Amino acid sequence: MEPQKYPEPGQPEGCLVTAVRLPVRIVVLVLVVPVRMVWDALVVGGRFLNDTVLRPVGRALLWLGRAVFVWPLVGLWRYVLVPAGQGLAWLGRVLVVIPARWLYRVVLTPVGHAVAWAVRATGTGIAWLLRGIWAGLAWLLRGVGAGLSWLYVYVLAPVGRAIAWVGRGLGFGLGALARGVSAVLVWLVRYLVVVPSLWLYRWVLTPVGHAVAWCAKGVWWVLTGIAKGVGFVLYWITRVLFVLPALGLWRYVLTPVGRFLAVVGREIGDALGHAWRVAGHISRAVGRFLATLLRWVFVEPVRWVYRTVLTPVGHFVRDAVWRPAAEAARGVGRATRQVLAAARDSARQARADFRRMLFGEPRETAQSDRRELSDGGARNLEKRATREISPHTRG
Repeated sequence: MEPQKYPEPGQPEGCLVTAVRLPVRIVVLVLVVPVRMVWDALVVGGRFLNDTVLRPVGRALLWLGRAVFVWPLVGLWRYVLVPAGQGLAWLGRVLVVIPARWLYRVVLTPVGHAVAWAVRATGTGIAWLLRGIWAGLAWLLRGVGAGLSWLYVYVLAPVGRAIAWVGRGLGFGLGALARGVSAVLVWLVRYLVVVPSLWLYRWVLTPVGHAVAWCAKGVWWVLTGIAKGVGFVLYWITRVLFVLPALGLWRYVLTPVGRFLAVVGREIGDALGHAWRVAGHISRAVGRFLATLLRWVFVEPVRWVYRTVLTPVGHFVRDAVWRPAAEAARGVGRATRQVLAAARDSARQARADFRRMLFGEPRETAQSDRRELSDGGARNLEKRATREISPHTRG
């Protein structure tokens, strides 16, 4: 919420602003305080609900989702799919890759080398054959070209020169005939078409065109004058019937009403902001009062009862009942264990006496420990120790 913007000291306020501000703020404060208190109560309830219900339920659902979806999928991937993929990869390598490599190395490579050698040999033979064919064709083409050249020089060229001489003679005669015919046609077109057309354009079409243009200019001037008069009349009718009333309505009605509504709206907005802040302080004070009342009515009596009644009673029960009962239970346990141990020993001794009565005393077998030294070794050690001690003894 932005801080309230008060007018500067040098900027005076009108009486309308001062007359509207106080009633609007009072009405808005009365209307906003219950809304703010309900809002604060909803916020506190929502936070309590979030902390006590929604967050634990969300954590439980998250753990349940992990237990139901994530952990089975992870176990399936880790303990089923990955070993199965590794097994399939090993099986594919053993059944496909290694045999294919062996087939390529032992079979396909020698066969490919043999085929390449055969292709190279065949290609060499084909190349020689193509070279021979090309040489024969070249010789044949040279012979044909020589024949065609002789035919052109000694047959076609003289015939062409004769035909050209005859054509030049015929062309000279036909050109003279064409020039005479064209002169006649030009004279006929000039005196039968061009001269009458010029006379018609100069003495008929030009005066008629000038008359039509002058009439068109007169008609255009008349129509322009009529349009200007109609436009002037429509302009003043529109101005008198629509523009001037709309301008008066805007200037003398809508502008003052808009300014008044702007002042009222600005004051209502400022009043709402001020009332919301004041309602927040009031709601906080009411909440603190209710919290203090709840603490003195419920919490403090419960705390006093717990501290002055339940704690001493609990200590008395612990010292007078639970600890002696625990000691007695431990003593009973120890006595029970001792009785059970004595019963086990008695049973073991009875079984031994029964076995001895049936089968007699067991023979004792003297088994030498392998880690002990032999008699010779012991005597040698004793002799060595005697030899080491004897000089001191003699001394």
